[in-house]
Amino acid sequence: MADVKLKGLKKSYGEVQVIKGVDIDIKNGEFVVFVGPSGCGKSTLLRMIAGLEDITGGTLEIGSKVVNEVPASERGIAMVFQSYAIFPHMTVRENIAFGLTIAKTPKAEKEAKVAEAARILQMEHLLDRRPSQLSGGQRQRVAIGRAITRNPEVFLFDEPLSNLDAALRLDMRMEIGKLHKSLDATMIYVTHDQVEAMTLADKIVVLKDGYVQQMGAPMDLYHRPENLFVAGFIGAPSMNFLDVDIVAQDANSAKVRSSVVAEFAAPVWREGVGQTPRATLGLRPQDLRPVTEGGILQGTVTLAERLGTETVVDIRLSDGQRVLASLGEDRVFEPGETIHLDFDHDRAHLFAPASDQEKEAAQTAA
Repeated sequence: MADVKLKGLKKSYGEVQVIKGVDIDIKNGEFVVFVGPSGCGKSTLLRMIAGLEDITGGTLEIGSKVVNEVPASERGIAMVFQSYAIFPHMTVRENIAFGLTIAKTPKAEKEAKVAEAARILQMEHLLDRRPSQLSGGQRQRVAIGRAITRNPEVFLFDEPLSNLDAALRLDMRMEIGKLHKSLDATMIYVTHDQVEAMTLADKIVVLKDGYVQQMGAPMDLYHRPENLFVAGFIGAPSMNFLDVDIVAQDANSAKVRSSVVAEFAAPVWREGVGQTPRATLGLRPQDLRPVTEGGILQGTVTLAERLGTETVVDIRLSDGQRVLASLGEDRVFEPGETIHLDFDHDRAHLFAPASDQEKEAAQTAA
């Protein structure tokens, strides 16, 4: 296995710059997930690492070797695609062995590698079937098995589960997580699904408009998002954003309030907060809790979705703003009912003042 380093990586198509200077250090054996909205450049970045897209600027290193001009076949990578890319006229055995067959690997070695890949993926009983006889999850296992037999330094996954239904996605997500642990392999994974990112990744890289917005451990991004976009993108339902006034401030906290937010002290650690008398308050739906009276927020229930383990409540505040509360219990709320909400004040997030357009973009990107 190998480490991967992206240093000032850029990609342009004519005058259009898609990747605008990306720096990422991926350690040997690390599972890194690229996430971001459609068009952010995550798949382009993966294809640049794979050698399927030329690099316009910067350097790409795999195993301490600069590979900008190295052909894809010589980079020591294996890629698993969204579309499976397996041959319908071949058996599972023949599909898994395809790369080895092209490389004219000795028969005994080829059979041993196919058998090992099938064992790892628990597919020994499927080796003589054809793709038409397999489920979507089984077909994706075949594609992964073909990657395993190449014994690559780096595995690349380009939205491999997006064609599967919800139950199969869960199963395959667990299989990929087990595969990473068993192989201790360097893996780079692209997805638009933040649940996949949060559950699989050692490190998440959040991309937007060709730039890295933040990277770090999943729960670090969840609890300490560095900007409004990351705060809105990571977490479901998306974080609530409200405009507030700063009425007092010290080194570590600020007292805030608005026409719909009762005064309270919120922690301050981001740059830009307090430079103006206004701020944007971020509250995760999971951190809100109903109280009998008082609290920080008060509004009217417009919709309640009971999901069994939780109830997601859509609340309209007196100024017309909308807040979502994800309550970890199965409760009945009627439309038109008044609800009071409070939260652990240390879990509030303060950001530099944001426009309505910026808040909307952050909340809808996920």
